[in-house]
Amino acid sequence: MIPIAKPMLGKEELKAVKKVFDSGMLAQGDIVEKFEEKFAKYIGVDYAVATTNGTQALIMAMHCLGIKGKVAMPSFSFISTATSALAVGAKPYFIDIDERTFNIDASKIKGKFNAIIPVHLYGQACDMDTIVKKAGRAKVIEDACQAHGALWKKKKAGSFGDAAAFSFYPTKNMTTGEGGMVTTNDRKLAERMRLFRNHGQKRRYLHEYEGYNFRMTNIAAAIGLVQLKKLPKFNKQRQKNAKYYDKHLEGVETPFVLKGATHVYHQYTIKAKRRNALLNHLRSNGIGATVYYPIPIHKQPIIHSKQKLPVTEKVCKQVLSLPVYPGLKRSELRHIVETISTFW
Repeated sequence: MIPIAKPMLGKEELKAVKKVFDSGMLAQGDIVEKFEEKFAKYIGVDYAVATTNGTQALIMAMHCLGIKGKVAMPSFSFISTATSALAVGAKPYFIDIDERTFNIDASKIKGKFNAIIPVHLYGQACDMDTIVKKAGRAKVIEDACQAHGALWKKKKAGSFGDAAAFSFYPTKNMTTGEGGMVTTNDRKLAERMRLFRNHGQKRRYLHEYEGYNFRMTNIAAAIGLVQLKKLPKFNKQRQKNAKYYDKHLEGVETPFVLKGATHVYHQYTIKAKRRNALLNHLRSNGIGATVYYPIPIHKQPIIHSKQKLPVTEKVCKQVLSLPVYPGLKRSELRHIVETISTFW
């Protein structure tokens, strides 16, 4: 079976983890600090605050920004975009998507919101110029959990808003096993988040602020430092694989890349007629294709939204993601293309 995704880990990561093991300093420490510094520099921001996963990154950013009330976001995303807002007492309000890019349709952002959460879905950055302009006084929190290294007009996703959340889950463009990061240019926000992730204590056993254990381990950060060095190469290979698909796939609609965006293909997502039948055909031929996401967030039982989002609801029935991870062999790419061809 060709999996939908596969973490690219090697001897370098193992060596880095062993070094942490040998030091005996397994919990959050200087390795985490170094990872934060390197990641902030890579994204092009002043600060990065590491945490346990991408969901906690979103929660931490929203909590420390004091987000309440109505928050605009797309419904075509992973559930944590919305449940993170619920966790801080905010109310998700869904904006329909651009049918071409699958990202939030910035032209449809109307009204007053306390915050806007654009999701750089599948590895393609949103139209951040329009979103920041539409936001006005509302906070902008980028959900960049699928967009490590994605660009909007030569500026990296995660550097536009008041804060941005990243995930380092094993299937992402880079991984720490599990882990997350918040990026920001706001020094006071970074300080608040560092207190929040460590039980609200400025010094040991003196708890002045609300906080929890959202800390990243040195073990995870050691993996992250190695992966961050490899990320540009990983992204180039993903783009190369995507280019192969673009050239050879027939009978499906290949991904559209908006002018000004540089796609890093966390997922290579096509649109297809008879999507479910094609999915079954691929899987029966040893290809781990899958659907992200078959049920939009506003249709999930936990949300109970009565909003009508026609584009989102249409796209959910058409999208299909193909393997695009850096370790794919040319023979596997060829097999995927030929299998789709035989279906039609």
